[in-house]
Amino acid sequence: MKKPVLSIDEPQPRAAPVRADIPPTDGFVLTVDGHFKTKYETAKAAEEAGHALKAKFDRIQVQIYDAATGTRTPLS
Repeated sequence: MKKPVLSIDEPQPRAAPVRADIPPTDGFVLTVDGHFKTKYETAKAAEEAGHALKAKFDRIQVQIYDAATGTRTPLS
């Protein structure tokens, strides 16, 4: 009995990786110790995530980067 031949479909193109050294153009991004981390659609969601990080790791510096205005707001 012959084994069935498996056909390989066209490979899916990979998405380009998001670079952490280039500022985003939209949304709000958490910066931890000066490095861009996670992107959020709203400032409130970024602030909640930032406060959760500060509660867990109190010595880190967390800021919210607003891509529309290019400003950083530190969390206390």
